Amino acid sequence: MSNSNYTVSALKYRPNSWDTIIGQENIAITLKQAIVSNQLAQAYLFCGPRGVGKTSTARLFAKSINLKHDPKLTDFTYNIFELDAASNNQVDDIRNLNDQIRIPPQRGNYKVYVIDEVHMLSQSAFNAFLKTLEEPPPHAIFILATTEKHKIIPTILSRCQVYDFHRISISDMVAHLENIANKEGVNSEPEALHVIAEKADGALRDALSCFDLMVNFTNRNITYKEVVKNLNILDHDYYFKFADFIHKNLIHESLLLFNEIISKGFDGRLFVNGLASHFRNLMIAKDERTLKILEYTKNTIEKFKTQAELFDNEYLTDLLSLTNEADSFYKTSQNQRLLVEILIMKLCSCGAEKKKLNFLDATIIAPNFKDSKLIYSSKDVENQPLKEIEPIEKQPHPKTYGPEKSEIIRPKTSLSIKKRSVAASITGIRQQINQELTAKNEDGGVEVLVSSKFSQKQLEEKWNEFAEIKNKEGKIGLFTTLSKQTPELLDDFLIKFILDSEVQKMEFQTQNQLLLDFLRAELKNSHIQLVLELSKSDNPKLTQLTSKERFFQMAEKNPDLHIFKEKFNLDLEL
Repeated sequence: MSNSNYTVSALKYRPNSWDTIIGQENIAITLKQAIVSNQLAQAYLFCGPRGVGKTSTARLFAKSINLKHDPKLTDFTYNIFELDAASNNQVDDIRNLNDQIRIPPQRGNYKVYVIDEVHMLSQSAFNAFLKTLEEPPPHAIFILATTEKHKIIPTILSRCQVYDFHRISISDMVAHLENIANKEGVNSEPEALHVIAEKADGALRDALSCFDLMVNFTNRNITYKEVVKNLNILDHDYYFKFADFIHKNLIHESLLLFNEIISKGFDGRLFVNGLASHFRNLMIAKDERTLKILEYTKNTIEKFKTQAELFDNEYLTDLLSLTNEADSFYKTSQNQRLLVEILIMKLCSCGAEKKKLNFLDATIIAPNFKDSKLIYSSKDVENQPLKEIEPIEKQPHPKTYGPEKSEIIRPKTSLSIKKRSVAASITGIRQQINQELTAKNEDGGVEVLVSSKFSQKQLEEKWNEFAEIKNKEGKIGLFTTLSKQTPELLDDFLIKFILDSEVQKMEFQTQNQLLLDFLRAELKNSHIQLVLELSKSDNPKLTQLTSKERFFQMAEKNPDLHIFKEKFNLDLEL
């Protein structure tokens, strides 16, 4: 750029031909065809955001109309009249315009009137303009331009051909800025120009103004770091770091990174919105078909694709919901920084919560027993983290199943298992259950019960027997759940049981393995499996629920019930 006769890029590179119009190719083609076919309307309305080429297109259109009929016309003879409606918005200004329209052009066939910011006209000025706009002289053409189409009265809109100018895409702006940088001898990085285009928000004039600013700031060497620093833009590398911390559940590292962002002067809401946009980009990057939506450089898109593999769709949806909720409460929050920090804690804990839920909902798989004997060493028995259980008595007369004889050892009582300590591990519990279902033979080996067939009636008898045992143990809620529905025997020894609510399911899962072991022992079949399903009714009647279930269902609608229960130290009736 020459320092002696400096011109800003927005004016120096203003479109002067149809080929130089950026991002509005469909409108340019339509207007050119109208001139060639001589099908010109009496009034046009160009509407759209700022800086997208409305006024430039109007001037180029007016110039092309006159040049078609007289190519020898020079600049000062163009029959083009511009009116700024922002400063000439009174009814007297429109009356003067009406008087000028009656005079035909001295050269050429048309007089073109370009009225910019037409929405600024007063109501009386609009009314004075209506008649002229509806029945103008044959030599007059009006081109109206506005950024606020909704402020123009319907009677004006109905008399014009409306052209909607859309925001210019980031890729088009980056290509235009690269072209200007090459012409001006300015060194630039593609990512730096991409940040400038993204900051412009679809307005090419704003992008050119930022470009001129960065040329002066960086001494004609535009780099990504300098652009981010000067335009006060939060580097997207911060969002990639945050996403990694969230995936690894690193709460404290995330809080330190957020403190670093705040110390640089960035607003908390800007961070929340940027983080939500990052999660949205990760969701888009998970599918090759939607990658074209991402308007970033190739290197950045590859980063999104790599990081998107760490999250599934449900996980990203939960993260987007949390950020959107925080954004809605940000303005009314009394402590906005604390609100963002709580959001960060929730985001980092979201992955751990999903792992817990997946563990609770996981189907219990039956042990894969083989015909070969399983030998447990004395060292394994010593390492069991269980408390001492009741001794097992050996039956005097062993039972036989099929051609192979095996000795069956049953517990003294079917399910008289003492309550285990909370510290008992899941592995230890499984080992104790396996001891109750297996028997030692003379050689010290362990053999599994034979897979015998059983009927629906036998299943119901043993099921009710287990329910009675739980009733005697004082577990009334579990007894009610077991007695309310009847288990259904399916193929391959699969048992289906229907529950009414998630509360029942969570309570039932605590006794799921004990019930399986009881049925396998009593029905002499180690391949029995249990499938839990929820009732299709989304809102079961309260009379069908236990007291605990009724409380939790009411607490979902009114969470204050939990506070009421804790404050008055209330217990739920069984």
